[in-house]
Amino acid sequence: MDVRYINPFIQAACQVFHTMLGTRIRRKSLLLKQSDCPTYDVTAVVGLSGEATGSVVLSVSRPVAFRVVEILLGYETTEINADVADAVGELANMIAGAAKTQLQNFQLSLGLPNVVVGRNHSLFFPTTVRPICVVFECDWGPLAIEAGLATSQTESPSCREDASQQEAALASPPVKS
Repeated sequence: MDVRYINPFIQAACQVFHTMLGTRIRRKSLLLKQSDCPTYDVTAVVGLSGEATGSVVLSVSRPVAFRVVEILLGYETTEINADVADAVGELANMIAGAAKTQLQNFQLSLGLPNVVVGRNHSLFFPTTVRPICVVFECDWGPLAIEAGLATSQTESPSCREDASQQEAALASPPVKS
């Protein structure tokens, strides 16, 4: 994925957490996904289609998931249940929707969020997509966003950056979050 496309997802996550949950998230790391992008206890996946295709993934730790439920639904919980899955899925949907507005040239449509619950699960993107993982931290615990988009430009040799160029771009100064 072209590193320029991750900024709308970073900005959307920061905006949604601040506006909807009243907290700030801090970016800890940014990396090309291999197998080292963390997945936490509750993971929501929103499919993207249009002039580009791909997914955005929000993975949160239990404490973050429980706090999201408390703020969005107004009650405390210490168990992962359907409300936790719904709340994290809705949060992922808000992030995808906010990023979509910044990626209007792709005319994206969002799928319904799918939520995976449990530790040590793996998420795979199509082999044509090299997703970028952004690890965040907030006062409640860790979370991660993964985004991967494939465009017709990505497939074109003249527009494709090799892995070393992508990694060099990721090492550049952090985006404000």
